[in-house]
Amino acid sequence: MDTAALKQAVCDRVDELADRLLDASHQIHAHPELNYQEHFAHELLTNFLEREGIAPVRHAYDLETAFDSTVGSSGPAIAVLCEYDALPGVGHACGHNIIATAGLGAGLAAAFVAEQAGGRVRIMGTPAEEGGGGKVRMARKGAFDGLDAAMMVHPADADLLNMDCLAIQELLVEYHGLAAHAAAAPWEGRNALDAAVLGYMNVGAMRQHIRPDERVHGIITKGGEKPNIVPSAAASDWYVRAGTIASLQPLKHRVLTALDSAAVACGCTMSHEWVDNVYAEMVDNGPMVQAYVANAAAVGRTVLDPAATGRRVMGSTDMGNVSYLVPSIHPMIKVAPDGVPIHSLEFARWAVDEAGDRAVIDGAKAMAMTVVDLWASDTLRTQVRADFERRPSGVTVL
Repeated sequence: MDTAALKQAVCDRVDELADRLLDASHQIHAHPELNYQEHFAHELLTNFLEREGIAPVRHAYDLETAFDSTVGSSGPAIAVLCEYDALPGVGHACGHNIIATAGLGAGLAAAFVAEQAGGRVRIMGTPAEEGGGGKVRMARKGAFDGLDAAMMVHPADADLLNMDCLAIQELLVEYHGLAAHAAAAPWEGRNALDAAVLGYMNVGAMRQHIRPDERVHGIITKGGEKPNIVPSAAASDWYVRAGTIASLQPLKHRVLTALDSAAVACGCTMSHEWVDNVYAEMVDNGPMVQAYVANAAAVGRTVLDPAATGRRVMGSTDMGNVSYLVPSIHPMIKVAPDGVPIHSLEFARWAVDEAGDRAVIDGAKAMAMTVVDLWASDTLRTQVRADFERRPSGVTVL
């Protein structure tokens, strides 16, 4: 079977699965689950695989809500990744129900022709993208070893080559002061809340002097017990982002200095924790992206270059870490009208509307055809590997 016939076969297979894929998308959307709590989605997706004759490894890589499955006995190994965690308060406002089911559809369609095409496909369930670092923890267990490529699509308000993914690390801070009666003897106290507020202001002043691709944002999570008690403890939670995982390091030092100096000024002390799962920037593989663009065009989607159009989507993802380990892509697929931002309640509504459903089917087809291209073309795989070798070196992402 030639490449064109294989592509037609995977598209036909997605059409055969369409009603069930959309039902799964809607069910996941109706049952939003936070980091590492995605038990409903895990069962739904792994049961779907079983019904299609594929035996998934449930609770894979020592993660309760991760899964993995492989179809094909030999040839290039391509992974299609599924995400399915939600956000607090706004549910599937990032459209992970679409990521999960488009990935599932692409994987199942590719599996349908894997033996004929002489390739292997991995359908992988990767929990806790929204800050939990599921892919990072999976990678530490060897989940992505031996792969030739990995891919996923992410919903947005436009079809884009990529997402502007920043490196990110979370910082947890606690301030320690001394309690006292705020009216009777305030001089006996040392106000931890003052330290937290001053630290917040220090970072605010610093923001004027950081690079355009850097971001620092935080919240005060603890501020005291009652107004008439000088707060002896306060806490804040920060996200520090930079253009690359390398440039993140000096920014982290500046942020920490700004926060710690506030503790000194207020006669308090500060402790901190850099949360373990640092996210790297996304290094999109150029030849793979172009293959996806051509296949998206075949299903009627024009994928735009965000740098040329100004239609950028900014964020962070643990797919960035995967892109340092294996050639990867993370294109954006249009789900919502122009200008509707991800992580909004309005975007969550579009994720189960007609446009969201269309993204599930089109995304599955475009990715499945890209898997076929990678299996069929030695030239493409050579180009993919050469582009991958140009990624930044000497960087630790696990």
